[in-house]
Formats: sequence, structure tokens, C-alpha cells
Amino acid sequence: MKKSLGAKTLLCPTPVLVVGTYDRQGKPNAMTAAWGGICCSRPPCVAVSLRKATHSHGSIVARQAFTISVPPARHAREADYFGIATGRTTDKFAAAHLTPVRSDLVDAPYVQEFPLVLECRLVHTFELGLHTQFVGEILDVKVDEAALGPDGRPDIKRIAPLVYAPGTSEYYEIGKLVGQAFVIGEHLGSATKL
Repeated sequence: MKKSLGAKTLLCPTPVLVVGTYDRQGKPNAMTAAWGGICCSRPPCVAVSLRKATHSHGSIVARQAFTISVPPARHAREADYFGIATGRTTDKFAAAHLTPVRSDLVDAPYVQEFPLVLECRLVHTFELGLHTQFVGEILDVKVDEAALGPDGRPDIKRIAPLVYAPGTSEYYEIGKLVGQAFVIGEHLGSATKL
């Protein structure tokens, strides 16, 4: 039997995303967010939801751009710090000993030490309540060569992304391979592919 917990933000897990922006003065900032993910295939888009009270919220509105850097497990402390400190009064990059890199495509920085980066142009803004959802068209994906598999595609084991468990406020690493998507379920009947 399932127990009702009420209406809560308990989708488990959620990605750990580091949102990169420049503020109005041009200072690079990074903020960790867990409310986000891919939201469209064509054009490729990612959505991230931020509270209006955050420094990054105003920066996205002003610059019409942001990046998403995916932190590896080895940088869990730095990713957590990016979600704790405020960019209004702190140079988070300097405090975390990480490097902001100016995107060539959008008016936003990304984290050099994080292996996977999405460079996004703001295309939609939705007021949802406490949060604003920003939808960015992904103009480019950058991946460290060391994080690519033999087939030239990003390898999740080499990226080693963090995931977040909202119910317990814990970070986890990705675990073992369970099976190949769009293959392991084929034998269950007359499933048609999407």
C-alpha cells in the first residue's frame, strides 16, 4: 500500500545543474539548481526554474542567456556551495577555486572544470508561482574530450554527474548500467516506438 505524502516536490532523483550567468555589472556567477531538465527535442531546449529572489534570476532576464554546467561527483562540495552562497555579495568562482569561461555563443559563463556544458539563449519565461521557469534553446553542447566514450558521445560514467534526492537533501552519483533504453522493454508486447 502506498502512503500519501501530499503535494510536495519529491520527484526523485533530480539533476544537479549549475546555472551560469553574468550580472548587470558583468561579474560571472554560478547557481546550483535542481528544478530543471531537457524540455524539447526540436529545437533542443532545457528548462530551469529559479526563485525571483536569486541573483541569477535577474541576470538571466537582463542578459537573455544562461549556461548549464553539469558538475561531476568529485566537485560535489563546490556545486553545493554554488547553491548556498549568493552572487550578490560573493565571487563564488573565486571562493570555490573554479574557473569561469566566457561562452562564444551566449552572454553567460560556464564552469571550465565541469565536463558537460549547455550554452543557452533564453526563448521563454513562465511565471509559475514561487519560481520562474526559464526555457533556453541549446545553441551548443561542449564536452571534455576525457568525458567522451569510444563512440564520440558523452559517457555518463566519465561525466559522473551528481543527482539530488529532494526528500532527504542528499547528493548521489550515478550507479550501474541497468539496460539499453528502447531495447530492454521491447519483449513486453506490441510496444510501438515513439
